[in-house]
Amino acid sequence: MTEGAATPSDTVRRFYDAIAEDYAHHFRDELASRPVERALLTAYAELVGATGEVADLGCGPGRTTARLASLGLRVFGLDLSAGMLAVARRENPGLRFEQGSMLDLDLPDGHLAGVVSFYSSIHTPGELLPALFAEFARVLRPGGHLLLAFQAGDVPLRLEHPFGRPVSLEFLRRRPEHMSGLLTEAGFTLFARTVREADPDLAETAPQAFLIARRHP
Repeated sequence: MTEGAATPSDTVRRFYDAIAEDYAHHFRDELASRPVERALLTAYAELVGATGEVADLGCGPGRTTARLASLGLRVFGLDLSAGMLAVARRENPGLRFEQGSMLDLDLPDGHLAGVVSFYSSIHTPGELLPALFAEFARVLRPGGHLLLAFQAGDVPLRLEHPFGRPVSLEFLRRRPEHMSGLLTEAGFTLFARTVREADPDLAETAPQAFLIARRHP
């Protein structure tokens, strides 16, 4: 990489900073039309319970963070994008939101009872996924739970100029069995795997995959 060149994190940050307000408005009620996602979040909250703090990594405008908090979890959100965090803090004044990278969490080993990565690993290059999952395992206490959501498939989706903004970004799709294998290598035991087919009413073009895994005790 040449000096001054943008890193993948820089590209992701600039993309979401540019579309933060548009995204928050367009997807304001996104969970209302997704009963499978709501059910999985409820099941995850029951698994974690009141055992400790949960991090919603790549929280965006904080909708999932707020949902988890409403289910009784002690949760905070983290995101690269200052624009998204501004929306999250404005819409959820009682919750904590921090800026940072999922690949380098400012948390002690074994600090968390739960980690949620709801469609946030989709911008992590494939070669960095082992490091990402190792970081998730590091900050989770033994027996802690991870919830991972992503689009299933092989062909990436590239968005050009969303909402008319002068930015673009690639959304990486993964195979659930591949992600399950990487989690196992990182020290997790798979608890549940769910794949929901693409819903044309939601303008989806790929199945949606959800993995719940437990950190080895």
